[in-house]
Amino acid sequence: MTREEYLLLYEKHLAGKATPLEIEKIMAYEDDFELKTLHPEEDKDRYRGIETRLLSKLDESLNMRKHAHFRFTWQWAAAAVVLIFMGAALFYIAEPDKRLTVATRKNQIKHAYTDSSKAILTLANGKTIELNTVGNATILAKGQVTIKKQQDGILQYEVPAPLVTGEVEYNTISTPRGGQYQIILPDGSKVWLNAASTLRFPVAFTGAERKVELSGEGYFEVAKNKKMPFKVAFKDEEVEVLGTHFNITAYPGVEASKTTLLEGSVAISRGRAKKLLVPGQQAQLQPDMQSFDIQDVDVEEAIAWKSGIFLFHNARITAIMQQIARWYDVDVVYKGDLQNMVFGGRISRSKSLTEVLKNLELTGTIHFKTEGRRVTVME
Repeated sequence: MTREEYLLLYEKHLAGKATPLEIEKIMAYEDDFELKTLHPEEDKDRYRGIETRLLSKLDESLNMRKHAHFRFTWQWAAAAVVLIFMGAALFYIAEPDKRLTVATRKNQIKHAYTDSSKAILTLANGKTIELNTVGNATILAKGQVTIKKQQDGILQYEVPAPLVTGEVEYNTISTPRGGQYQIILPDGSKVWLNAASTLRFPVAFTGAERKVELSGEGYFEVAKNKKMPFKVAFKDEEVEVLGTHFNITAYPGVEASKTTLLEGSVAISRGRAKKLLVPGQQAQLQPDMQSFDIQDVDVEEAIAWKSGIFLFHNARITAIMQQIARWYDVDVVYKGDLQNMVFGGRISRSKSLTEVLKNLELTGTIHFKTEGRRVTVME
């Protein structure tokens, strides 16, 4: 279906004249709509007109519900989904000076994939284990510590409570480019590692704190323990929590580190600088800055990688290509002045590199040349 056919069918749907088959076609088109270009001058008024009529119809239906029994039919559920889709498109149309793309339906963030679970576990004695090559069973049982790979591939550390203390050993789990992995730490905290990331942690938490070290990117769901705060050290910063959900981005060679809070509270510090975050906030720190830059952000974008998608909102092409380089294990070079080119959109990480680059090229503003593992970006 072409974009023009979609618009005609959707206007028919708004008028209440679309057949069930036509509505199915509308929904199928939206499912396939990934990073397609919108032309602001051509489509802006028409999309706004459609959005206005849809909002009006939804508002009328909600008012009806206040005064009478209202049956929320599947047709209106479909319309609500389309409104989400239209809203994403209009977000980009409202900024015509930027290079524009739109995203798929919001619920596609749940897309699952399994072929990227790759990691290497390094034990305290230096022995390495490629986790994607071992079966789902006990990997190691030493003293009071048991390391298991569960049926779903998650690595889990088990220790008795209370633990008889002794010399604490450290393990390291590292993901390659194009890999991700999930681990359950000895205290029950869960960590998801993004591509090209490393987590160093004790095989058992003893003493007054639970401390781990991160390089790269990780999402944390920390088990609550008021008597033993959980700390994450990265670069020259540290995050301290009691029990919460947050994401840290701290790749070597990438200037700004980012800590994004989804639930609970965290204290982030660097030297004497210290800030408290509330859910929905992100702390950024450049190497040459003395204090944190705190902003309200879209947390969905910050953890999109965990759900298997690329999600960009007005992102510079250099930031986009950094993610693509880590995921597809390629080197990126630039030809020409591209620093101010800004894009937005959503696409599954299960797509091939060729598919992702072709979708970006649909904007008509950027082009790519691939030679082996080298990608050249040009206008």
